[in-house]
Formats: sequence, structure tokens, C-alpha cells
Amino acid sequence: MKRISIKPVWTLLDTDGNALPPRLLELLVQVQAHGSLLAACQHLGLSYRHAWDLVRQGEAHFNAALLHMARGKGSTLSALGEKLVWADHRISARLKPVLDSLASELAVEIHRAVVGEPIALRVQASHGYAIAHLLDQLVAGGMAVERKYGSSIEAVAALRDGACDAAGLHLPIGPLQAGVLAHYQTWLQDRDVVVVDIATRRQGLMVAPGNPCKIYELRDLLRSDVRFINRQAGSGTRFLIEQLLQAQGLAHDLIPGFEQGEFTHAAVAAYVASGMADVGFGLETPARQFKLDFLPLAHERYFLLTHADTLAQAPMQALLAALQQPELRDAIHALPGYQTTDAGRVTPLAQAFMTSAE
Repeated sequence: MKRISIKPVWTLLDTDGNALPPRLLELLVQVQAHGSLLAACQHLGLSYRHAWDLVRQGEAHFNAALLHMARGKGSTLSALGEKLVWADHRISARLKPVLDSLASELAVEIHRAVVGEPIALRVQASHGYAIAHLLDQLVAGGMAVERKYGSSIEAVAALRDGACDAAGLHLPIGPLQAGVLAHYQTWLQDRDVVVVDIATRRQGLMVAPGNPCKIYELRDLLRSDVRFINRQAGSGTRFLIEQLLQAQGLAHDLIPGFEQGEFTHAAVAAYVASGMADVGFGLETPARQFKLDFLPLAHERYFLLTHADTLAQAPMQALLAALQQPELRDAIHALPGYQTTDAGRVTPLAQAFMTSAE
């Protein structure tokens, strides 16, 4: 099946309709990443002269500086340059799962038109880094996979309705497990459902480097001087923090910003890293990617749900085989907060959550 990649492109127009140079934002992102204009040029394959021309055009567009140069210290972004880069990060982080899902849908339509064969495996899942690695590997191996990212409820509902072959779900390990599992029980009545473990992962609070607001526990979110960014309503992560707060007797409606939600873990991290919030709740991986400090609060089990007869078919057997491959396990294990000790383990749903610890 052909692979389709969709990436967001954005720009700014002045009152006369003139746009920023097409590669300027890309250049500024790399200056932030590498710490110098020269290193950014080398990474992008641009000449130093052309890069400076892009910067000068951008500065003329805004009538403000985008870069600061210091002899022997490389290049740093101005406050405006930083804002542009973080806007780019937030756009990419917020849209990536949506665009990945759309790309998969388009690839499926093209596959059916060209090959005329059904898709081998349909997966609907709560977005996560481990499931993305797994599905990418299956596609790279030639399997026709349709992926859709959405909320956990949408995933388990799709499995019940026969709209997918496997549904990705995550549950906390420990005392909260039973209550969160009961939240999804309406969609998990089929007796032949089995659990395929992928990884465990950590969720917690993301804060700025050095934790300048001195946020150490959930109770600190209720402070009036703390700005919080959440995941969107209906997401499994949003439900998890609600359960964590409830367990401590804390009212989430008293938290400033609790109803403000982003659609991905990476978008939450980018929101905090850009200074628009003091703290967010989500996965450790994007927190580390955006150089944030991370305070773990919950250990989760991420897995796929499927029917026993589906599991016996070739596509799911290939998926199980992929989970045993050292290269994939190592790639997932290398993600901050992830572990793959039980990857590929298959357990009937009725037996998979009989204990609260693994």
C-alpha cells in the first residue's frame, strides 16, 4: 500500500497580502534546535547567504528582529522568533494524529482503487508513541493498514460496532484501574475479546525547566497563580487526571484552565514549553522532547483489544510477531517513560485485569 504523508504548512500575510518567505519558519525552527544559523543551514542544505537573505526578508516583513548574533556564541532567536517557532511546534503537535489518520484514509482509498483488495488490518486507537511505532513498522513491511486516532471511547466503540479489527486503549496500573476499566465496560461486553499488550508508560505533570512555579503535586494546580493546560474532554488522559484528582478529594472545577484542552500529548507539552501555561498533564515522552521537567503521577498499560477469531488471522499474527522483534521493542523502550517487558503478551479480557499490579 502506498504511504501518504501530510504536513501542515502555514504562513503570515501582511496587509498587502505579502507572505513570509516559504522556508523562513523552517530555518528558525532549526536555529532553535541547533543553536546557530550555520548549523541550521547545514541541516537544511541552504547556503549561509541564502539563509541570511530569508532572515532579512522576515525582519522587513515584521519590522522587527528575528535573530540575535553574538561572536563565538552562535545565533539566538529574538522574542518574536521564539513565538514563531513555538507556533510552528504547536501546529504540528496538535495536527499530527489528525493528519496521520487522514493520510491513512486516503492511502486506503487509493489502495482499493488500484489493487481492489480489502485492507488487511483496521486499527482505531488512542494516540500514543508506541502504537505509532508499531503501525509504522507493519506498513513498512508491506501490510495494508488503516489507522484512525481518536479518543479511547471512540476506539472501543468502533471495536464493538465492527468498524475496526483492533482498538488501542490505556488503563492505569494500580488502585484506579478497576474504576477506569468500568468506564469502558459498556463497549466491552463481548466474551471473546482479548488483550494484546504493547507497552507500559508514564503520565504526569509537565512543567518548565527548573520548575519555576514550584509545582510538586496535584493540589498545586488549584493555586490561582498556576495556569493549567489539559487534554480534550473525552480523552482517556483527561479521564485519568479526573480520577487522580477525585482520589485525593480535589475538585477539578477549581483548577484554572482545566476546561482548556489540547488534542495530543505533544500539543500539551508545546503549550507549556511556549510559556502559554505553567503546567500540563500527559506523557513523559513529549515532555522530554520539549525539554520540560516531568513529575510522574501514573503508570499505565497500553494495549490493543481484538476478538479471538481476528487474532488468529494472518494480519494480527504478523502484528504479534512484530512486537517480538528486538528492533521494535528497543525503539519503543527508548521512548522516555515507556517499557516493553510484556509486549506481545495475549490475555483474555476477563483475566487481563484481575490484579492491580503487573
